[in-house]
Amino acid sequence: MRIETFRARLRDLGAQPLHVDRVLRDWVRVMDHDRGRRRPDDFLPKPVRTALPQLDAELDALARVLSTHPADDGSARLLVGLADGQTVETVLLPRDGVCVSSQVGCAVGCQFCMTGQSGLIRQVTSGEIVAQVVLARRLRPVKKVVFMGMGEPAHNLDNVLEAIDLLGIEGNIAHKNLVFSTVGDPRVFERLPAGRVKPALALSLHTTKPDLRARLLPRAPRFTARELVEEGERYARLTGYPIQYQWTLLDGVNDGHDELDALVDLLRGKYAVLNMIPYNTNPGLPFQRPGWDKARAIAAMLFERGVLTKLRDSAGQDVDGGCGQLRARAVGERTVTLRRANGACDG
Repeated sequence: MRIETFRARLRDLGAQPLHVDRVLRDWVRVMDHDRGRRRPDDFLPKPVRTALPQLDAELDALARVLSTHPADDGSARLLVGLADGQTVETVLLPRDGVCVSSQVGCAVGCQFCMTGQSGLIRQVTSGEIVAQVVLARRLRPVKKVVFMGMGEPAHNLDNVLEAIDLLGIEGNIAHKNLVFSTVGDPRVFERLPAGRVKPALALSLHTTKPDLRARLLPRAPRFTARELVEEGERYARLTGYPIQYQWTLLDGVNDGHDELDALVDLLRGKYAVLNMIPYNTNPGLPFQRPGWDKARAIAAMLFERGVLTKLRDSAGQDVDGGCGQLRARAVGERTVTLRRANGACDG
């Protein structure tokens, strides 16, 4: 269900804009409708009050936690079930953050990402995106939402921007703490500046070499690294907060001196932060995670040469939680179960 569809249903029940906002605010902030009042009928029109139990049940049914996988770093990966039986991953991050999924699967096909191996299955609706935040808030405080889970947000732009608008206006989340992560898409640079909520922007860089980028991100728009940084710099100056450039560090692939020299030339002096993330090894994919000492030395060298660099660890390393792995594992287990149920004999 899209948020705008839910708004239209409330309007059809006679809700005025302030009533619609109130109901959605209660949902996204996980608050009782009758908080601070003796009766809920002090505010909402009677048809809306009558329909509230059913409406609340429909919102609750958008997403549910199927399993929780806590990690030693304070994060927790949630396997989230959607109403049609599909699943996505949501990650509770340390320091009151949550990472949400915007698609079931992904069409970009990044070679180092488990999610990309399945292709795109379907879009996640704006309601399902916000429902992931609501699930997280029922477990712990949420002050930051990053759109870095399963999927490419630029390929589901209407739903993602609708969710961002609600979270930034009614969800009590600072606009700079809504982080839109993308491989780079011309539509992003057209539409994000036009919204009343302008999220922070994270751009997946990963390499400065066009040929290597085409291999690692085979269906990403063909921006060069310099073109991507130029678009990012314009958006950073418009919003007043720096672009976050994402660099998944792949051992022996994008960690050579030539690559790092080009990265310094590209980002030095820019209004930007480089998030360097050592690869989270996925069984079956032909990439390796570099040693932590090597990653730390690379980050320190970049910092000394004028690139603000933060070395980050992918949440959930100790629970084998690379993006898409929980879902892939769950789908595999379900397939085995179905095969056994369809008449197979174990002897």
